[in-house]
Amino acid sequence: MAPHCTYQLLIEVVRPLTVPVGRFGPCRFAAGRYVYTGSAKRNFEARITRHLGREKKLRWHIDYLLAAAGVAVVGVRRYGEEECDINQRMPGAIAVPGFGASDCRHGCGGHLKYLGK
Repeated sequence: MAPHCTYQLLIEVVRPLTVPVGRFGPCRFAAGRYVYTGSAKRNFEARITRHLGREKKLRWHIDYLLAAAGVAVVGVRRYGEEECDINQRMPGAIAVPGFGASDCRHGCGGHLKYLGK
């Protein structure tokens, strides 16, 4: 296992929507492409498989978005680098400040980025 097991989910949102996301409350998402950067220290592939499944307990911020109708993961990337390094190199706008970054100590601003239509 690589020292850092980081993944990115490439996400398509087919129409604008508002999704309640845990402590953030209702969050608005424009239609288009997004990228979510996450990591798993254990059970790396199981984490990705969990994200790809539709039936799951809503635990992480990304779970709320992925459970919404009209949202699909259209690709997965895997990296052996630290999560924040990958996230900071990724272009795009922070979709929701703090989203997916509860444990971020690198000033990323959020780990879900909007890439546009």
